[in-house]
This record gives sequence, structure tokens and C-alpha cells, in this order.
Amino acid sequence: MITSRDNDTLKLVRKLLGPRKHREETGLFAVEGEDLVNAAQDAGIEPVHLLVAGETIEPELLAGVSTLAHPTRAIGVYRRSDLPVGARDTCLGLWRLGDPGNVGTLHRTADAFGACLAVSDGCADPLSPKALRASAGAVFRVPLVPWDEMPVRRIALVAHGGDRLEDTDLSPPVTFLLGGERHGLAEELVNDREKVTIALPGAAESLNVAAAGAIALYEATRR
Repeated sequence: MITSRDNDTLKLVRKLLGPRKHREETGLFAVEGEDLVNAAQDAGIEPVHLLVAGETIEPELLAGVSTLAHPTRAIGVYRRSDLPVGARDTCLGLWRLGDPGNVGTLHRTADAFGACLAVSDGCADPLSPKALRASAGAVFRVPLVPWDEMPVRRIALVAHGGDRLEDTDLSPPVTFLLGGERHGLAEELVNDREKVTIALPGAAESLNVAAAGAIALYEATRR
């Protein structure tokens, strides 16, 4: 039973729930809440450490390190190397998305449609606390593939000026490239590449990036 805030495992958890550099340096990440811990268990992924309030740690100490608004009953620490690997025929390529909530939502969307996920340099960390919560456990089921291992046919989703999504051949293997919320895709990712636009009959000029990714995967799957 952990009874001191100076416990080494508790110190590690504090770091893993903080800046990205600690997760990259250790190759570990931490998830908060029984739902995410159960998702890891269902996927057959064992924790390096498992803190359970009242069982392995005093509840007030666990609450003190949590980033959640309400105290959690469990925090698990896992190895990134234990996560799923291997590209799938359909992929979402996330280019410099700044919002970890959008990254996590797209992780969950990839899970729903049997796709994989790739994140570029400069993209929000998919293993950050906010992204993990938004992923709803998808991190334990969906491969995170290196940027250069995505399917080589890459379609850029652009807000304006592309071919209509519904008129485009979306046969796999295919990667949908999604750009950051503010600046979109870099020119080198758009030039000389297939570009598609989701037609919007309403007044909005563009879609949230997570909504655009969901529509693209739905359209590809529907066919």
C-alpha cells in the first residue's frame, strides 16, 4: 500500500501525466480511470504499475496526482512498445493537430472503422491524458504507425477546392491526410496529390477536423 506522496511509483505517475518529454524518455504512459484500465486488460496488455484507490494506494494520494475533475479509482502505467503495431489498409494521417482532444477523438474514430493512425512531428501527443480520455480505449486496439509507413496512396482532405469526396475512388489501401486546426495541411502534402473536399450544404465554411475524418472513413467504409 502506497502511503507517501514521495513514493517512486507515484513520482513516476506524476511525470507521465505531465509534459510529453517524460513519456518519450521512459517509453511509458499513464491512463486514468477504470474504463481505460479495463480496455487495456481486454486487449491483453498488462500494466507496469497499477494503482487502485484503497487497495494499492491511499485514495487521497491517487486523487492528488490525477488530472481528472473527479477523483479516479485507478491509474495504470503501460509501455508504448506493448501497443498494437502494423499498418492497416485504411489510415488517418494527422498533420500537426494541436488539440489532443481531436487526436484522441480521431483515434476512437479509427477504431470504429477499422483504420490505423499516424501522427506527424509537431502533432499533439496521442498518449497525453486528454487524448487518451478522448480515445476511449482505442489506443489499446488501434495501431499507431510511423508517418512513413502509412499506405502510400494519400488523399489530402482540404476545406475548399478539392474533388467531391463522394465522387472519389476511396478503394484501400488509402491514407486520409488531415491538417491542423488553424493552418491545415502543409503545401508539400497537398501539391501534386489527390485532394478531396467534403461538400457542405449549410452555412459553415469548414468542419472540425475530427468530424471530417469521421465522414471520410464512413464514406470509404460505406462503399
